Amino acid sequence: MNETLFQAAALIVPLTLAIVFHEVAHGWTARLLGDPTAAQMRRLSLNPLRHVDPVGTIIVPGALALAKGPIMGWAKPVPVNKYRLRNPRFGMMAVAAAGPGSNLLLAAVGAVLLGLLFGSFQDAQAPSLVARFAALNLFNFITINVFLALFNLLPIPPFDGSHIVEGLLPERAAAQYERLRPLGFPIMLLLIVVLPWLVPGFDPIGKLVVPPVEWLTGQYMSLATLFAGG
Repeated sequence: MNETLFQAAALIVPLTLAIVFHEVAHGWTARLLGDPTAAQMRRLSLNPLRHVDPVGTIIVPGALALAKGPIMGWAKPVPVNKYRLRNPRFGMMAVAAAGPGSNLLLAAVGAVLLGLLFGSFQDAQAPSLVARFAALNLFNFITINVFLALFNLLPIPPFDGSHIVEGLLPERAAAQYERLRPLGFPIMLLLIVVLPWLVPGFDPIGKLVVPPVEWLTGQYMSLATLFAGG
């Protein structure tokens, strides 16, 4: 198999699962806290077709992968009506945290499965193509989930971290902060795409997100080693 295709194929399933579970976790948490909007709109489904955004789920991650950049993407946001939550202020914080929380949990599951897989073919002279493909999928599953979790915790609208910050601020400051929400996407584009292109060395993702992603991924790999019997 062509190496590029091999690498690309091992990204599709992990990325799709990470994004879908992230969105469904938002919807399920909202439902538990009183808002059934996502359920009523049939978005509490693990069917990826209900969540896929052609640009955010396919084109952007694919382009970043080919450019050997950090893999990130997004799905259609699960609808949440904070005014239907029993406690809107706390509820929005919990709903926001549920997405990254689900990704960190999935990364732990991926680490356990990767460790068990490594343990199963330690004595083999050379792992089969299927075993290599499964291992690469699981490794990507861990790294993608960790990156997605930490990236979404950035305190920039519309990321999950912005809802958490908003809930922690005093009400007057939270109201001022919420006014930035319509500007969130342009701010993100400016910080992540435009300024790094215009200003050499300006790399907020590489400096703020990648180091904790690498550290946390290392912890998950230690968990995988533990389950591999190493």
